[in-house]
Amino acid sequence: MSVSSALHYSLRFLLLHALIPLSVLLTTWLYLYPVFNLCGFPSPSSPPNGHFPFLSTLAQHLHYQYDELAPFRLLVFGDPQLEGDTSLPADGREGLLGFPSLGSLISRVWEADNLAAAGAVVTSGLRSFVEDIPHAAFVARKRLDLLGNDYYLAHIYRTLHWWSRPTHVAVLGDLLGSQWIDDDEFERRGERFWGRVFRGGRKVEDDLTMGREEAVGRAEVLGEDGGAWSERVGCVVGNHDAGYAGDMTEERIERFERVFGGVNWDVHFRLPETTNTTAPSSGPSEPREIHLITLNSLNLDTPALSPLLQTNTYAFLNRLLDSSLAPWPTNRNHFTILLTHLPLYKPPGVCVDAPFFSFHDEAMGGGIREQNHLSEGSSRILLEEVFRLSKGEGEERNGVVLTGHDHEGCDVYHYPSLGPSSDPPDPSSRPDHPWNVTTKPHPAVPSLREITVRSMMGSYGGNAGLLSVWFNDESGEWACEYQDCALGVQHWWWGVHILDLVTVGVGGIVLGRRGTGRRKRKGKRGRGRGRRGKG
Repeated sequence: MSVSSALHYSLRFLLLHALIPLSVLLTTWLYLYPVFNLCGFPSPSSPPNGHFPFLSTLAQHLHYQYDELAPFRLLVFGDPQLEGDTSLPADGREGLLGFPSLGSLISRVWEADNLAAAGAVVTSGLRSFVEDIPHAAFVARKRLDLLGNDYYLAHIYRTLHWWSRPTHVAVLGDLLGSQWIDDDEFERRGERFWGRVFRGGRKVEDDLTMGREEAVGRAEVLGEDGGAWSERVGCVVGNHDAGYAGDMTEERIERFERVFGGVNWDVHFRLPETTNTTAPSSGPSEPREIHLITLNSLNLDTPALSPLLQTNTYAFLNRLLDSSLAPWPTNRNHFTILLTHLPLYKPPGVCVDAPFFSFHDEAMGGGIREQNHLSEGSSRILLEEVFRLSKGEGEERNGVVLTGHDHEGCDVYHYPSLGPSSDPPDPSSRPDHPWNVTTKPHPAVPSLREITVRSMMGSYGGNAGLLSVWFNDESGEWACEYQDCALGVQHWWWGVHILDLVTVGVGGIVLGRRGTGRRKRKGKRGRGRGRRGKG
């Protein structure tokens, strides 16, 4: 057997017995990872009292009514943080193909006084070109990394949206990687966000999100939107999108709202059937509805660089308290979902991020430069006023808070401090704080669940959250459940696609050599027949 034949046999054996089976297996897993991970929106009969959520999702794809579906299913992502040209070296952005020396070579040659000077410029440019090769390789690798990261994030959104069939979608802030980028770079990243990462999704219309500080949120009926809300992507503003309170400007908010939608807005979603079960005989009926609130929490705390923007945020909160939340404050027919970027205050050790604040120098205005949580005071405004948890038993509003910012994620419950003499005793009570935060709800006190959604970035496993909300007829109030669904680090995405390319490449080589061998054998048989004819 010749060396060429042995190589062909080895490649063919590798292709048939290793590359093709492995590629098919891993590619199937990659493009159906929610199925293999048993991901799905929790349903009213999900464990521990029912079936796996993914079976309900599978039944939808098979057009079979396996289980009752939650009428509100929110697919939620945290902190994609799209990077861009600012992550490249400055000379790499300006140079040609990542070679800084080539950027000015043509102009320098053109400006040369004579051929000798032009030759000297070319010689110097070639020397610099060789020296720039490592730099150009780094720039090319970084550009490829940015492109791959976009498609990795896009794969998460596209695959989960197809599989889980949400009714609503949201991203909890830090859509982009830096608030300090210029307007042109902001626009480019916005185009990548909509045209590549969340392709198929669209911005929530301005008439729903803009100028909502004084206007009452619109009411819609769940399931009667023709699937429009499943295509809309509600975008929460994050510190990397517009800055913390100390560096948030009107210009940064304006460009965010132009590309991604308003920063303070709300909408009501009602069940198709309304009930008057808890309404007084002379009062208005109380529909079963979900109140979805998107809040810019970045400037709730002070000092803030822009008093106008902070006033707008508090005006929006006051409007909610005076109108949207006022008519039925204690009715269990209502459920509030608060979407915001900064998590509520928690003592150290509860989540990965501990409380932290830093401030700009006085020359920069002295405003907030960085914070991990909202302050205790701002958190109390949301807990006590929006959700009314301290107003007494029976006065609280049912709901859930979804936040981002802490990339590791967290799932906790807030409830008023009961003191050391409570019955049953509350070991987590602290006399110096009116609120307790634990990983499990208190058995005797109404609590508010706060879910900090783990980041969808590759280094955090490509996570997404699936929140289901439905009305429980047995308890007479709304219920919600949440499930994480992670793809895995970005190396899996890269590895599978590189393996597929290698498989295709080896397959092309094998098929090419096979075709060449056939043509050679046909040529030999033709020459043999010619010699026999002459004899």
